Amino acid sequence: MFVNIMTKLFGSRNDRLLKQMQKEVSKINALEPVFEALSDEELKAKTPEFKERIAQGEELDALLPEAFAVVREASKRVFGMRHFDVQMIGGMVLNSGKIAEMRTGEGKTLTATLPSYLNALTGKGVHVITVNDYLAKRDGDWNRALFEFLGMTVGCNVAGMAPEDKQAAYNSDVTYGTNNEFGFDYLRDNMAFSPEERAQKPLNFAVIDEVDSILIDEARTPLIISGQAEDGSALYRNINLVVPTLVQQEEEDKEGEESTGDFTIDEKAKQIYLTELGQVHIEEIMLEKGLMQQGDSLFSAANITLLHHVMAALRAHKLFQRDVDYIVKDGEIVIVDEHTGRTMEGRRWSEGLHQAVEAKEGVDIQNENQTLASITFQNFFRIYNKLSGMTGTADTEAFEFNHIYALETVVIPTNQPMVRKDLPDLIYLTGEEKFEAILEDIKDCVKRGQPVLVGTISIETSEFLSSFLKKEKIKHKVLNAKFHQQEAEIVADAGKISAVTIATNMAGRGTDIVLGGNLTTTLEKLNNPSEDKIAEVKAAWQVEHDKVLAAGGLHIVATERHESRRIDNQLRGRSGRQGDAGSTRFYLSMEDSLMRIFASERIGNMMRKLGMEHGEAIEHPWVTKSIENAQRKVEGRNFDIRKQLLEFDDVSNDQRKVIYEQRNELMDEADIADVITAIRADVVNGLIGQHIPPQSLEEMWDITGLEERFKGELTLELPIAKWLEEDSNLHEDTLREKILDTVDASYAAKEEMVGAEVLRQFEKAVMLQSLDSHWKEHLAAMDHLRQGIHLRGYAQKNPKQEFKRESFELFAELLDNLKYDVIGILSKVQIRAESDVEAVEEQHRKADELPKEFKHESASAPEQATLPRVGRNEPCPCNSGKKYKQCHGKLT
Repeated sequence: MFVNIMTKLFGSRNDRLLKQMQKEVSKINALEPVFEALSDEELKAKTPEFKERIAQGEELDALLPEAFAVVREASKRVFGMRHFDVQMIGGMVLNSGKIAEMRTGEGKTLTATLPSYLNALTGKGVHVITVNDYLAKRDGDWNRALFEFLGMTVGCNVAGMAPEDKQAAYNSDVTYGTNNEFGFDYLRDNMAFSPEERAQKPLNFAVIDEVDSILIDEARTPLIISGQAEDGSALYRNINLVVPTLVQQEEEDKEGEESTGDFTIDEKAKQIYLTELGQVHIEEIMLEKGLMQQGDSLFSAANITLLHHVMAALRAHKLFQRDVDYIVKDGEIVIVDEHTGRTMEGRRWSEGLHQAVEAKEGVDIQNENQTLASITFQNFFRIYNKLSGMTGTADTEAFEFNHIYALETVVIPTNQPMVRKDLPDLIYLTGEEKFEAILEDIKDCVKRGQPVLVGTISIETSEFLSSFLKKEKIKHKVLNAKFHQQEAEIVADAGKISAVTIATNMAGRGTDIVLGGNLTTTLEKLNNPSEDKIAEVKAAWQVEHDKVLAAGGLHIVATERHESRRIDNQLRGRSGRQGDAGSTRFYLSMEDSLMRIFASERIGNMMRKLGMEHGEAIEHPWVTKSIENAQRKVEGRNFDIRKQLLEFDDVSNDQRKVIYEQRNELMDEADIADVITAIRADVVNGLIGQHIPPQSLEEMWDITGLEERFKGELTLELPIAKWLEEDSNLHEDTLREKILDTVDASYAAKEEMVGAEVLRQFEKAVMLQSLDSHWKEHLAAMDHLRQGIHLRGYAQKNPKQEFKRESFELFAELLDNLKYDVIGILSKVQIRAESDVEAVEEQHRKADELPKEFKHESASAPEQATLPRVGRNEPCPCNSGKKYKQCHGKLT
């Protein structure tokens, strides 16, 4: 109440920010006549002038009004388009490192040119990041003429480029590309063998288009570069035959009753749990197939891998559906992005799930992979010195943007008032009634000449609806993951009279639906048209545009609610661009996933008791509100999952920073002799400390063991016992010095024999190879640790704290092993010539040339247990002999 009163008196923070920025817009507008009077050459000369002023110490914010005015004037001359005042405000928001929420059709692509130009003046590079290669190329090509007019270079960074082309793209003033490619390049640069192979410069400033899609929807999906591991296809096929014999338990166990099924499904958490009966059943089948030994348990340490395969196969069969979560294309499983409906070519699920789906569909099973490098988008984008983003739907996720990325969301007003009608939801009892109502709505729109965009949340629904329309002989186009190459053309035509377009999801499509059709696209199709022809096409388009407006503009029909309000708002936002007329309507049924899982059964029972006839619908704001509350619950749960994954990845990220920093220093240094000397001293002191405890009596010294360790690990025969006999003055410290001096002298003799230059090169090659090898092993160990860490909860320990503690121990072990490994190799290897050094480098390169996969895959929440559910009166799984309620059940 008090907050509302204060907001009315003083305005919201958003209002205050907009007022401040409006003052800057007035300054920019005042400069417009000044720059209009300049010739093209004089306008271009502003760029070197601005660069010089920055070099003299002038701040970017002081330059902003002039720089923005220059870009606006250049846009008028190059494109014939003038930035609106609201676009200027959007540009200021982006420049200040915030998120600009701008409605669809408000010109986000043109807005991004303002902060991109200003920040590119520093020479440190600007990255404009989009969700797919098509948009990256399109936006880069569109804006190239503007930037080149102002003396700036533009690069485009997409998958499959040659290394030299990629380096050229990053050396440009402004680089357009996809989030995945920028992330993978960061990982690849940190796997390079020499500084010359690196492509990226230090990450300076990024403008992220569709920022909610990249920083929210894809934040649960880490980027992973992996290499192939051993072949396990036979095991996947065997386990695949087991799953169809298992039965799902329909009801919860009641106290004193035995389980009636082998597994239960938690649809909300997208998890499967084995029952006690299921565990026994699977063990019997495994024994029959010879996959387990008599007396073995599925949960014994030796069978953890087997359990992992069983759970992957269960998830593949029971949670992942064909044509919803994936499609089968050319004998391969292709994942469908749940947020955008796009197919994700070349991406694979982790933890054996992809192989389990391949076994289920009977296609060739590809080998499992070992992680070579990985990073989450949260931690990648937080590396940038300044980060900003723009989207049509950010306000519902403003808390998460601020909490995770420290990005404030500013809602930018539209250039023209919004006149779109958002009609209340219609809720039907069955899916059949819902689709009948949708069909009638589409028929009515087609009859009146109003274009319709039908939004579905799966390929399956879009194809079902398409078959419905075909029966009714209604012309339509389908835009889903199977046809995304034609999407720009389909979207361009979606605003024509009586056009019907079915789309799986409009998130990140990036092409505006213009009423009457896209004039620019129509003109591009003409072959050298005359001025008269262009005028004729424009006149015909204007007639069609006016007819569509008279029919009510674009009508959006949604076949169900998405679990996120933001995705629903993205679909709505396709209608009513730039003050156009439009309308939206969501059709729901009690059989929809969201309604089935979250809406109470009482609504369905109430609808039946009211005696609702076939085809009748409920239309009430209360019902719409309760559905939005259900969506809020899902959004809150998804935020918790993303936050939890980030907390786990933050531990890995600290370690990643240390390793990558160390690696880059190694590559940049020509001579690492000092590093090797320091490491050698650590190793020697460590070996001595293990056999001669500090400040101990001589009787406690293990001299024989110490001599054997030096001989075995460093191939050095040191007569330590003889030294002690011959020199009575040798004590712990002087002995330590003598051993270290002898080891150093031995290494110096090796250097003298092969030459300092060759040895320096060899040291660097060995250090890099050992670092990479141990880091890969460490990543695998961290993956295994994360998968099992949730079990610590049963011992009343905090899994996150346990993960931090154990991962720190693993990292300390990595550093120790690295030291011993490097010094061991350098001591044992006999280097004869430079060719030996080249052989080591070649071996490293060959390992790197093995096939790799660049995956952006779903990460599973580490704290979801896959243990069987235990009844209160059943024996406790810890084998204590007590009932569960009197043992671990008491704790929970």
